Amino acid sequence: MTTAGPPEPAPTAHPHVRLLETVYADLMRLADFAAPDIILHPADRGIDDSRVCRGKDDVLAHERDLVRATEGTLVMDTQHIVANDHFGAVLGTLRASRPRVVAMPFCGLWRFADGLVVEHWENAHAPHHLQRLLAPSIPAGTGGGDVPRRR
Repeated sequence: MTTAGPPEPAPTAHPHVRLLETVYADLMRLADFAAPDIILHPADRGIDDSRVCRGKDDVLAHERDLVRATEGTLVMDTQHIVANDHFGAVLGTLRASRPRVVAMPFCGLWRFADGLVVEHWENAHAPHHLQRLLAPSIPAGTGGGDVPRRR
C-alpha cells in the first residue's frame, strides 16, 4: 500500500505578477514601481509613435487623464497576468460607465529592469474607438469636428 505524501505547495507567483496586480487594481500605484525615466506607449498612439509619454511625471499624468476621462469609473478587469524578470503581459477588459459605457479587451505589455517598470505598451482592441468613447460629448450642431485627444 502506498500513501500519498503532503500536497505540493502552490507555486509562488513571480514578484512582477504581484506588482502588475497592484498596478491594475489602482493605476496611480504605478508611481511606486516606475523607473524615473519610464516610457509609456499609449493605446491611441500613431505609427510614428509621437504620443510616447516619457518620464514618471508624464506617465502618471497620462494615467490620471485616463481615470479623469472616465469620471473615476475606470476598472481594469484582468483575466491573465504573466511575468518574469524581464517582461510582463496582462490580458483583460477595460471597463467604464462614463462618459459612455465601455467594455474593451486590452493587452498591456511591460518591461522591467532592476525590479522597476521601465516601459509599458498599452494595447486596446480598438484604440480609436476607445478614444472616441472616452472623449467628452460634443452637443449636436456645435461643429465639434475631430475628437479632442486626452493629452
